[in-house]
Amino acid sequence: MRKTASIFRLSACAAALMAAFGQAVADEEELRWLSEPDSFVSLGLGNWSHDRNQLGIYDGMREGGIYGLFDLRLVSREEASGNWFRVEGRNLGLDNRRISAEASKQGDVGATVNYQRIVREHPLEITTGLQGIGTDTLTVSGAGDDALPFREVKLGTSRDIVQVGFYKFLTEGLKFKLGFRSEEKDGTRHYGVGSAPLFLVEPVDSTTEQIDLTVEYTAEKLQLAGGYVGSWYSNSNKLIMATVNGAAQPGTTSGPNPTPLSQPLDSQAHQVFFNGGYSFTPSTRGTLKLSRTVATQDEQLPTYSLAAPNDPFVGAPSSLDGKIVTSVAEIGLSAHPIADLSLNGHLRYHDVDDQTPLAAFVGNNTTGEGTVHNTPHSYKTVTGKVEAAYRLPMRFRVIGGVDVKQQDRSAPTLVEERYVPYRTEVDETTLRLQLRRSMSETLNGAVTFLHSKRDGNTYIAPHDPEIFDTINPLHIADRTRDKVRLSLDWSPTEVFGVQFNVESAKDDYDHDSERPYGLQDGSARLISLDARYALSDDWQLTGYVSHDETEANQLAGRWPRNAASPVPDMVKDAELRDKGDSVGIGVRGAIGERVKLGGDVQWTRTTSSYDEATDPARAATEAPLEDIENKLTRVSMFARYDVAKNREVRLDLVHERWETDDWSWSFADGSPFTYGTTTDGTTVFVQPKQTSSFVGVRYIVRFQ
Repeated sequence: MRKTASIFRLSACAAALMAAFGQAVADEEELRWLSEPDSFVSLGLGNWSHDRNQLGIYDGMREGGIYGLFDLRLVSREEASGNWFRVEGRNLGLDNRRISAEASKQGDVGATVNYQRIVREHPLEITTGLQGIGTDTLTVSGAGDDALPFREVKLGTSRDIVQVGFYKFLTEGLKFKLGFRSEEKDGTRHYGVGSAPLFLVEPVDSTTEQIDLTVEYTAEKLQLAGGYVGSWYSNSNKLIMATVNGAAQPGTTSGPNPTPLSQPLDSQAHQVFFNGGYSFTPSTRGTLKLSRTVATQDEQLPTYSLAAPNDPFVGAPSSLDGKIVTSVAEIGLSAHPIADLSLNGHLRYHDVDDQTPLAAFVGNNTTGEGTVHNTPHSYKTVTGKVEAAYRLPMRFRVIGGVDVKQQDRSAPTLVEERYVPYRTEVDETTLRLQLRRSMSETLNGAVTFLHSKRDGNTYIAPHDPEIFDTINPLHIADRTRDKVRLSLDWSPTEVFGVQFNVESAKDDYDHDSERPYGLQDGSARLISLDARYALSDDWQLTGYVSHDETEANQLAGRWPRNAASPVPDMVKDAELRDKGDSVGIGVRGAIGERVKLGGDVQWTRTTSSYDEATDPARAATEAPLEDIENKLTRVSMFARYDVAKNREVRLDLVHERWETDDWSWSFADGSPFTYGTTTDGTTVFVQPKQTSSFVGVRYIVRFQ
């Protein structure tokens, strides 16, 4: 759905023409109308014909029915005093509404208040007997006589965000800024138990608050800024207790009833920072950034006081006592030593020091021996960038650069709890080269090449190295990456223009016979074309077409639990592919002075493929996965009629259709997925085809 039409703002060229030929173009009132921001109020109603489970996830109009359409902008400006006042509201009749207010005196003082509500509706259709949804005490439907009444439930979350800002110029060039942000997140989210196929709902009720204090100093050559940022996260639901109705209580250590599920705990972070910039000469400038952040989580674990069989390990601490200290230092230098040459350099140091103490959280209460510990992880990264740009003859411009990244990483100290190989040093170097040329007054083009190489020191072996040391972790594995990008911009006439873009990337991961499992290689391609054509002064056409494709080849293995042999019981050689195609056409025009028309047609298709080669002997239980295809077709039109100079009526029509054959929540025979066999019984269903139409009418008044 289109929002209120954007407002024309007077360009510098138009302003100059009107200043020179004012009486020939418009009178003083018309000039003021064009040059100053206008106010408007837009009121209307819209109706969706059907539910929009997928396409209405974020726009606040998931359900079919009537919605209020209310937008406004109120602007007041006093030329003599420099006072500004502005109020703007969007989607005020919908759940995803936002409104902001600003008052300021130019060059002196100002304040802002913003409110925004962000919604996310769950797109799946769920029928369940689960009781206690929205609370931290849940009861799952039991078997037989212990079954609970089933009904359809709708899940979703909302975030209410309030921001307040204030600034004051203390003296010339010295500015104080204060900001506060509060976000309250509420709702319900699809959840479950890791040890059993049971449907649960996570109750969401958390608050995040942040305060910013900044002092800025600006002079002709020197700019400085420093301050403090503090953030606090608070969760009202620390622990979920899930009970299976009718099952024996309290159960056993391996199968407790109820089952406790810990939720995110309260945390806080504090940062001090300093930024600076200095212009040594008109063509040479240096920058500096420093910051230090301390984040902590020291709340008592909600499971610490539970009774058997959910009682904690006797050697476990009552709190994680988590602490992470992050230090960042950056310096930069840019210069133009000669007219045709520009240079840029940048050096960044990033240190994440995890000071959380190592402790056992799972273990044997009889022997007191811990078996599962937390894994504090620290790393230091030094990144350097150098870039040079030189203007060549014949309208050529060449840009070259080198990026170097060196990272030192920690590794778990307990060998028995290393499940993949680790590296303590990872290095990556990237070379960039770009050639640009203005081939004529109407044709511009550029080609860019990137080549990067990543490697590191010897791997630290995990426990049971005959099995787990055969894995090549993709985020630290040796990798060679190549990218090429070609872009053209052609405007042969004032009424016609085309933009063409092609990108291709290729990743190769080095493997050997001792470490064959993991990502083997990957590639990505993108082709896009955008065009515009002015049929006349009043009518314009736009269009685009794009195709993208991403591939990854991966070798995976599966070993039986506590396997004595390093030979996997299954090997999957997977070729994963995502493809996307999009086409769009738009038209804008006018009939006479009062009627404006427009329309768009958009079509998108995405396909995900999971081609896998498995052991033919196990084909009965390890069948390859089918492709997943999603398609969206959307047709939209609008008509605007100017009732008077400052009043208009707008009509919007939208028709959309979304189709999918996603099997993620289906059984092999196509039936909806059902939790459990004798208990629970929750079913999850995806509507394979969703179609809806929208009609909206607005009345808009503009004024100054």
